[in-house]
Amino acid sequence: MKEPPGLTQKLDKNRLDRLAESENGCDLFEDLKHRFLRFKKHKFEENLGHFQNLAEGQAPKFMIIACADSRVCPSVILGFQPGEAFMVRNVANLVPPFESGPSETNAALEFAVNSLKVENILVIGHSRCGGIRALMSMQDEVDSSFIRSWVIVGKNARLNTKSAASHLGFDQQCRHCEKESVDHSLLNLLTYPWIEQKVAKGELSVHGGYYDFVDCTFEKWTLDYKGSNFGKNSRLPVKNRFYWC
Repeated sequence: MKEPPGLTQKLDKNRLDRLAESENGCDLFEDLKHRFLRFKKHKFEENLGHFQNLAEGQAPKFMIIACADSRVCPSVILGFQPGEAFMVRNVANLVPPFESGPSETNAALEFAVNSLKVENILVIGHSRCGGIRALMSMQDEVDSSFIRSWVIVGKNARLNTKSAASHLGFDQQCRHCEKESVDHSLLNLLTYPWIEQKVAKGELSVHGGYYDFVDCTFEKWTLDYKGSNFGKNSRLPVKNRFYWC
């Protein structure tokens, strides 16, 4: 049975569209292949001993909790090399409190602190964070979206921002909350008994960071644990605040 001319033309167009998509996909992966081969030649093979040691085990000094945003890559921004940092990336770089129950973030925390025995945890926030905008845009009525269910972890940072920065426009409020949420994540880290115990003993340090990718600056601060009283509504005591620009 002969197909109608219009149907034949439509099928031909669909085949061409699929072919174009396939070729574009091949180009993307061809580029990835060349990137991998450059890494193998100039990094792996030139540092073979280092990578052979890493094959036997890892002992990173840092655990990094950063946003999943494609513009925020800690290895590129801070120059971490393989074996130097154990990393978790999630929407809005949030740390849920201990009582929230299991998540991939606190599973990674448990492994990094108790098994790898990292000496530093660094939570990195960033400019123009979509997750923080979603948090700040939340309405009171409950919806079932995965994004809301996750970013609600930062509700205390949102409340503090609404209180402290109500006179500012929405974009400025979001920027305020981007840093506020990092501080709340640092406080949430202390709700894990095995983290607070190590921080109290001086075996683990907890740090905040903020990367502004608009003007390429980085702000870093450290939680000042000694002599501090961490209540539910405490402000974060910090030390060693630096601004890199």
